[in-house]
Amino acid sequence: MTGMTATARPFLNRRLTEFGTTVFAEMSALALRTGSLNLGQGFPDTDGPEEIREAAVRALRDGRGNQYPPGPGVPELRTAVAEHQHRRYGLTFDPDTEVLVTAGATEAIAAALLALLEPGDEVVALEPYYDSYAACIAMAGATRVPVTLRPDPAQARFRLDLDELRDAVTDRTRLLLINTPHNPTGTVLTREELTAIAELALERDLLVVTDEVYEHLAFDGAEHVPLATLPGMRDRTVTIGSAGKTFSFTGWKVGWVTGAPGLVAAVRSAKQFLTYVASGPFQYAVAEALRLPDAYFDGFREDMRAKRDLLSDGLRAAGFRVHRPQGTYFITADIRPLGETDGITFCRALPERAGVIAIPNAVFYDHREAGAPYIRFAFCKRVEVLADAAERLRKAFAR
Repeated sequence: MTGMTATARPFLNRRLTEFGTTVFAEMSALALRTGSLNLGQGFPDTDGPEEIREAAVRALRDGRGNQYPPGPGVPELRTAVAEHQHRRYGLTFDPDTEVLVTAGATEAIAAALLALLEPGDEVVALEPYYDSYAACIAMAGATRVPVTLRPDPAQARFRLDLDELRDAVTDRTRLLLINTPHNPTGTVLTREELTAIAELALERDLLVVTDEVYEHLAFDGAEHVPLATLPGMRDRTVTIGSAGKTFSFTGWKVGWVTGAPGLVAAVRSAKQFLTYVASGPFQYAVAEALRLPDAYFDGFREDMRAKRDLLSDGLRAAGFRVHRPQGTYFITADIRPLGETDGITFCRALPERAGVIAIPNAVFYDHREAGAPYIRFAFCKRVEVLADAAERLRKAFAR
């Protein structure tokens, strides 16, 4: 049509003006354009267990989930989630009132923050943080207050400064947003750190949303401790889980929330106006996946640990300083030994220099300078892809 003029007001509301196209979209487009190996976005390049894929096919053929599933999720999956939490962690949840199925963990995060926050509330979040955290806090009209995880050479991990965490809490703080195992640093918060977080939440009457999607990927004896297991925390913690990372079906978008009835009811009130429902047939398949024997989970973790070591060694040989992760399927690498300091510029040039895609960690920080020299590689890829990437990087950078 012609003769139309744009409105004088910007189309995008001011809460979201700082959020443009995600870095994942930019880097994935670079991968396609250059034919580079994509170790940027965190999705596997192989499917998960064949029997679980067949369970989804069977649900489709049997007509289960082809129409709207129940709003809270199909009973089979809610029961399986409750059983998983009890078997793994000794947590008891009522499938009918304390479990909610979501369209992946991303929707769970959005629904939790939209439900629990009022405009003007403050949210203390660990940085670097998963990029949707900041956007969801903004959509809720709240203010994010980052507490930075910093590398600790003595412990070979990124460490939470508990004094800094306490200092970040004010009278306006409503909620702590915790992620462990932590993306992108790979840190697994210790029982002592989580105990201190729990004590702070109780002392200051705070809610906690805890993102535990990498719960089955803790390596080298690191223990994943759900915050809800600690004294006083079950009734003030929203725990988020997901099938995508554990079973390598990220496209199915099946996540869940567990918590006390009032918290889950609040999250459901927001969730019903987001997707309403999603992933019907896949919910039945994930219910079967959660009941796989321990051998599956152990084998999955060992496979990822071996891939972590393969890529870590390759990055080190190429000249990067490597922070070997305790969990997740991401490695943080420091580019300063290569004479570089700007991770964003480095990652944009990396496809042409080495034919590999990585993500600059700075985009996960409010304090960009703290994340500037770090980049993130995903190792949830086939062994031959990781070996090829390591060799490309070695040729490009090793002196």
